[in-house]
Amino acid sequence: MATPMNYFRKTFSCVLKSKIVKQLVFRPNISMSTTASGQTDLESQLIKSFLALERIDVNIFRANEKNLWQHPLGRFVFGGQVVGQALVAACETVTDDHHIHSLHCYFLQGGNSQKPILYMVDRTRDGKTFSNRSVKATQMGISIFTMQASFKLDETQVYKYQMQMPKVTGPEDLMDTTEVMQMQLKHADTPDKEREFIMKMLSCDIPIDIRPVDPEAYFRLRSSEPIRYVWLKAEGHIGDDSKVHQCMAAYQSDYSLLGVALQPGGKNYETTFMTSLDHTIWFHAPFRVDEWMLYEIFSPQCGSGRALCYGRVWKRDGTLAMSIAQEGVVRNKPVETVSKL
Repeated sequence: MATPMNYFRKTFSCVLKSKIVKQLVFRPNISMSTTASGQTDLESQLIKSFLALERIDVNIFRANEKNLWQHPLGRFVFGGQVVGQALVAACETVTDDHHIHSLHCYFLQGGNSQKPILYMVDRTRDGKTFSNRSVKATQMGISIFTMQASFKLDETQVYKYQMQMPKVTGPEDLMDTTEVMQMQLKHADTPDKEREFIMKMLSCDIPIDIRPVDPEAYFRLRSSEPIRYVWLKAEGHIGDDSKVHQCMAAYQSDYSLLGVALQPGGKNYETTFMTSLDHTIWFHAPFRVDEWMLYEIFSPQCGSGRALCYGRVWKRDGTLAMSIAQEGVVRNKPVETVSKL
């Protein structure tokens, strides 16, 4: 199975060879850059290719199916990628001084990773302070996703406050998810079904460094409260365009969110189906996704095949950068135990 990184490499190669760079969104940021060590910063370009859209009309954009990614354990295009691409399309239709402050999405139907996605933007309103956009994503003439996005001109207000950032272990003292899964494979008592799951996950070269504070709870090696803390950082240098960072953050906000609802069940339940129904993000302060941020996630309720999950994204200096809410379908069944008698 092809991995996301292979998709990125193939896409970036095609872009260079066919010289269609000027058709991509965020054109000034697609050019190659060089690090202090003299090495080309390829990885950031691959991430941008992942979110790159071809503009086919003033308000219509297309995502090539070669760039679409389906999670190895999922049935559809990864929802975070659709959110990120929809935001890219919306950002292309607003002025440089207007930045996204909230978006509200509905996943209407699972996306097919073998078909291109069209994003159609409706320029709902353009005001002095606020601008609003509606985005509809379709495949083969069928709507699969809608998004309402609101952009705002920056302003300074003396009155402000926020909650305090949770105190947790820093990312430097934690293992990333790949290291944790590799350790699980070394344990002789790891069940074959779990090994198969781990091998599929390890085949997925996700361009994000993910470091859970409590790996045992994260991977459901034991039952735990529906609360998790995860450090996230996009690999490579993303550049200085704040809109690119916001689009990348929208993409990665779908990681690890719905899974928190499974933690109370631990190993006692087997998940048969999971998918996002809606997704909302509020952007509070500027940030960089190529720097460590803490993703605080919790779920207040799960039942009737649905789970509600909330998230807060914190910068290392304690600034609350984003708030997130999502409801999704969660279907599972008790694990059947085999008697040893």
